[in-house]
Amino acid sequence: MYKDERDLLDVLKFELEFLKKGGYGRSTREPWRPRYIFEDSPTCMNYDCKESPEPCSHCILMQLVPVELRSAKIPCRQIPLNELGENLDSLYRYDEQHEIEETVENWLRKTIGSLEEARRVARLEAHEHDANVVGAAIKGAPLFQNLQPKCANPACATAFHWFGGGKFFRFRGEPVPEKTDYAGASKMHGLKHFWLCERCSHVFTLAYAEGTGVVLQLLWPELPLAEVRKELQGYASVGFSRFDGVGLT
Repeated sequence: MYKDERDLLDVLKFELEFLKKGGYGRSTREPWRPRYIFEDSPTCMNYDCKESPEPCSHCILMQLVPVELRSAKIPCRQIPLNELGENLDSLYRYDEQHEIEETVENWLRKTIGSLEEARRVARLEAHEHDANVVGAAIKGAPLFQNLQPKCANPACATAFHWFGGGKFFRFRGEPVPEKTDYAGASKMHGLKHFWLCERCSHVFTLAYAEGTGVVLQLLWPELPLAEVRKELQGYASVGFSRFDGVGLT
């Protein structure tokens, strides 16, 4: 069974060009009969097919036909073309050919514009969804626990070295007592040190999230998604777990 897998937007764009170029002018092979919109166009899946034509229900244009009119003998004539609900079936009875073509051209332009806008919005929403997923994976994700000092980026295996560059961070993981028994004790209590290697420090920073602990965050939230994904390669394999200050203390 034939299945019309063409893209509706491409079909309508071709139809518009065919119409504008006079495709529905009198045929040299059959000059005695009028030319019908869609039916006499190369966009019709039964164009020039005299034997064993496919049923119209398989046509990509069927989705534009009102459900209650899809059982009509020629469904594409039932597509509403304007706010008055006029269709080809009604226009063929009262209007001249040039008036019909003008109505169809206006409808094609409007429908193509609507489809393009809908797809643009869908692409933006998909992009924002991907960005939010990636952002959620970074923001508030507990750092990876490791017994050996290394870069605090869980996807980075760079071992800590004093002369390796990068950036140091320190956080106080526990509340500081208001009073202490000896000078300086409150300042050091619960202090944890972290390190991002040179490469990661240009893309990420560390922050303390209440109830979560130290987390990895992007320096620039607007960083292109492709660049973020490069930095996140390996997250899925290492997983996320609490980095409880083990490493540099």
